[in-house]
Amino acid sequence: MPPTAVLRRALLALAVVALALWTALTTQPRLGLDLRGGTRIVLETQDTPALRADAEATDRALEVLRKRVDGLGVAEPSLARAGENRIVVELPGLRDPREAAEVIGRTAQLTVHAVTGTAAAAPGGRPAADGSRVLADPDGGGLLVLAAPALTGDGVKSADAVLDTTGGRGWTVDLAFRDGAAADWARLTGEAACAPAGDPARRVAIVLDDRIVSAPAVQAGVTCGAGIAGGSTQITGGFSAEEARDLAALVEGGALPLPVTTLEQSTVGPTLGADAIRASALAAVIGLACTGVFVIVVYRLLGLLATVALLLYGLLSYAAVVALGATLTLPGLAGFVLAVGIAVDANVLVFERAREEYAALGRTTAVRDPRRPLATAFAKAWSAVADSNVTTLLAAGLLFAFATGPVKGFGVTLALGVLASMVTAMVITRLLADAALALPAVRRRPALTGMAGLGRLRTRLARRAPRLMVHRRRWYTVSTVLLLVALAGIGVRGVQLGVEFTGGRDVQYAATRPVAADAARAAVAAAGFPDAVVQATGDRGRDVTVRVAETDDSAQRRITEALTKTAGPVTVERDDLVGPSLGGELRTHALLALGLAVAAQLAYLSVRFRWTYAAAAVVAMAQDVLLVVGLFAWLGKPVGSVFLAALLTVVGYSVNDSVVVLDRLREIRRTGTRLPLADLADRAVAQTLPRTVNTGMGALFVLAALAVLGGDTLTDFSVALLAGVVLGMASTVFTALPLTVTLESRAPKPPARPAKPRTSDPTGAVV
Repeated sequence: MPPTAVLRRALLALAVVALALWTALTTQPRLGLDLRGGTRIVLETQDTPALRADAEATDRALEVLRKRVDGLGVAEPSLARAGENRIVVELPGLRDPREAAEVIGRTAQLTVHAVTGTAAAAPGGRPAADGSRVLADPDGGGLLVLAAPALTGDGVKSADAVLDTTGGRGWTVDLAFRDGAAADWARLTGEAACAPAGDPARRVAIVLDDRIVSAPAVQAGVTCGAGIAGGSTQITGGFSAEEARDLAALVEGGALPLPVTTLEQSTVGPTLGADAIRASALAAVIGLACTGVFVIVVYRLLGLLATVALLLYGLLSYAAVVALGATLTLPGLAGFVLAVGIAVDANVLVFERAREEYAALGRTTAVRDPRRPLATAFAKAWSAVADSNVTTLLAAGLLFAFATGPVKGFGVTLALGVLASMVTAMVITRLLADAALALPAVRRRPALTGMAGLGRLRTRLARRAPRLMVHRRRWYTVSTVLLLVALAGIGVRGVQLGVEFTGGRDVQYAATRPVAADAARAAVAAAGFPDAVVQATGDRGRDVTVRVAETDDSAQRRITEALTKTAGPVTVERDDLVGPSLGGELRTHALLALGLAVAAQLAYLSVRFRWTYAAAAVVAMAQDVLLVVGLFAWLGKPVGSVFLAALLTVVGYSVNDSVVVLDRLREIRRTGTRLPLADLADRAVAQTLPRTVNTGMGALFVLAALAVLGGDTLTDFSVALLAGVVLGMASTVFTALPLTVTLESRAPKPPARPAKPRTSDPTGAVV
């Protein structure tokens, strides 16, 4: 490479690293609620006879909700419209989802009525044709007949919760009316003051959402016809401080233009989020350390330089996340750590190719300039690196498009990690290696470079090449048996869908003393939920997870009371609620995402390879997916959105492995050899097996650390990926390659047409 080109690359890499370091040190990460604690609510606006729940109406509802949330006093709340009629509300630090849902989700139609009398009929929410209605009297029972509204909440200027220390009425809500509404209030109270004392007509009813919250009588000192001037009044009703503040927030926020329903609700305690950060960070450190040691032992100096590049990869990935303002979630942390395996893969591909090129050049020539085999290795490995990373990016893109909530963050960090890994492997590692291999001390010690030997595994394979393709039927039989076992698990045990896909409530409790799963299960069943799924989790035996089909808050309260009697006081560490309609929608999206993943991989590989290669790789990938699903069915583990993230990552990993081997097979065939395709496939396996093993080891270190340290959610995620990585490596050799040989034998590649001779026309142009 010309010195000027090297200098340009070095300056560019230095600038990128410096910018990443500055960004990481000066920009605070935006943590998701599953890491910092709080409540997340997804609301859906509903059509009314007068108004359609379109984007414009939902935006108006969003502004009303924003005012209500501000009244709750939550620090740094986040409200955003998702789609045409959904609103995502994130409330950091708020531990009681019932409080938030009751305040922000009510339509809060505030109206003020004149009372015309009492009634014996049952109360009804719908007004009569003249606007009158009959509602329950909050003071002493009975029913009140109300005239048409004289005032609405639009006329309220402000509403404040106030402690009445002089009148002895406790907490009240002070209302201030706007100019026009102040006159209406004076007229309304002036008419009521004309009625005699004790007459219901002397009362004024303040109604919120078809319920009378206060119906005070106009005091005796108010003049008939003049009313209460000044444009203010008080709502009384024996409120607590919290009830008064919530009511003030509702009234001041105004009425929602549309009714809303809660589709999804999730609450995470701050302790659980802090533990997740510590566990993920520790898993990242341990995984990176083990991977670095392994790479250094195998590839020596090049491995040391690759480890430095891995550290820079971590810096680049983190800086990209915080610079884009992406929300860092728990699955996002997993995607960040998992991309380490992808970064290792690119380095291993290059280093294994460099060993081959070093041996092909001969020891004398290679020692004279060890940069030559490395440069050739980077050039030849680029195709496999690009193809394997594109397949992973396709999976990450599908996650971002179809997933919701934290799993979308996983797709973002995985995509950023893939891009950062390509930069570090193909640019930074190459610059460091070129600089190191130019040193005379390194040239005098070729064994130090890590390229001078082919490695033990490759040496053994060279002495005794595997004859795998002649046993294709045997591998087909093994694959068929494994698939039947997986399908039996799916059919017999069934796939246990999580609440994300079925709807329901999943609550994790922390008890004050250890509790057995059977005791917790009996307590929950006695509370009226015999079909609930109850699990005792955690190292101390004090964590209990309860999953029920019911989504209302009363069910959650009964379960909490039952567990308190059994295990002492319990606290809610995580509370996930998903409505049944959203669960069905998420199931559809999950199946669509998997279907599109298969189609996208098939289309991309068909363009890059022959259709036979693409079909074989996709069949191997589909086999891996079914085996992982079958494993979870036999283990009885829930399948939720985090599992979907793992499954789509398995899709990328499986195709990644197949692409590397198929790319080598294609390269060998282009040499013009006349050996049978089965022998060429065996040779491709032998040449790429060291890369497959070394890359798999790098990923396994990270996933094992996540499985042990990552908590319940990341443990299932890691188990799925551990199975997917192992199955992906096996399916490449025992499914994708044999199937490629079989398909190619039945649909042989047509012979290449001889190139036409180049001629010139009379003008001299070449045609």
